[in-house]
Amino acid sequence: MRNDAVKIGQGTVDKESHILIVDDREENVLLLESILIQAGYRNFASLTDPTLVEAHYLEHGFDLLLLDIRMPKMSGFEVLRRLDEISGDDYLPVLVLTAQTDVETKIKALELGAKDFVTKPFLKQEVQLRIANMLKIRNAYNQERRLNQILETRVIERTAEVVDTQFEIIRRLARAGEYRDNETGMHVIRVGKSTQLLARSLGYSDEFSELAMHASTMHDVGKIGVPDRVLLKAGRLEAEEWGYMRSHAEIGGNILDGHTADVMEMAKIIAVSHHEKWDGSGYPYGLKGDAIPVEGRIAAICDVFDALTSRRPYKEAWTVERAAAEIREGSGTHFDPAFVPKFLDILPQVVKLRDSYSDETADHSASWTDWLREGESLLAAGV
Repeated sequence: MRNDAVKIGQGTVDKESHILIVDDREENVLLLESILIQAGYRNFASLTDPTLVEAHYLEHGFDLLLLDIRMPKMSGFEVLRRLDEISGDDYLPVLVLTAQTDVETKIKALELGAKDFVTKPFLKQEVQLRIANMLKIRNAYNQERRLNQILETRVIERTAEVVDTQFEIIRRLARAGEYRDNETGMHVIRVGKSTQLLARSLGYSDEFSELAMHASTMHDVGKIGVPDRVLLKAGRLEAEEWGYMRSHAEIGGNILDGHTADVMEMAKIIAVSHHEKWDGSGYPYGLKGDAIPVEGRIAAICDVFDALTSRRPYKEAWTVERAAAEIREGSGTHFDPAFVPKFLDILPQVVKLRDSYSDETADHSASWTDWLREGESLLAAGV
């Protein structure tokens, strides 16, 4: 227990509690100040002008208000109304000191937020006890509020830790795919950032767009299950080999299945659906039009464009112009026709991302720890 806190009943009274006296009569103010001093209170202020209470509360706050009802300029009732409007969810103990003993006055004051009454002329000991009891409640309220703030902060911190852990799992899974297909190691990063840009340009929230960025980095994680002789073949695939390659969408879905985290659920959706086509000719399920999840439709455009403009064991990189023409040609067949114009609008930003995350120049050892931080600065710079 603090040295300036006194235990009374089942609680404590902080002698440093800020008490505000509001009474238009100077002699009443002096009497109340004397009572507070004798009781050991040291932190109090007095106002004879009730119109100043609102400003005092906003600037200094208080733990207890000793309030007269009948005052010129502004009544105690009006003071209570003003405080109720500005105090929000704060608990404000108000002890009304009044010569009025009628029931109507008491009921009205209680309705406006008063917590207790003392009738003038009052006894010193009664005032001190009522003040102590009200401050005990105020102290308990403050302790509970501080505890709730601490708990809320801990919840936020733990939630952030969980989210960071989920994203770290994603990065490591994506990195596992990079080891299988190291010539396109930065492909997943570019697809992730492009997916975020396209989602934003389509009007989706920052939260959804960022989630899509993380989730889409695992669009090809199912390639872990594709044999090397197929995945790394330097040439056209045979029909049987295409069967193995196409299986990576379902394999990815199986790898990512069974977790309730938003990012994992979205990652599964993208992994399974990013090879579906608007006209229904895609795989693995032949979904058509709006039946294809929107996350998969967004990631599909970004994935195809980056694959076309990247060198592969079986082909050279296409020019940006040729790849853009292919995306435009696929509108309404391969891609959502509403998404293609938006992608072409952000194409300059996507091209800048290619330069920033180039397979030839990127520091692969650092990319997995730095690319998320760099991404926001690139976006802020107009990339």
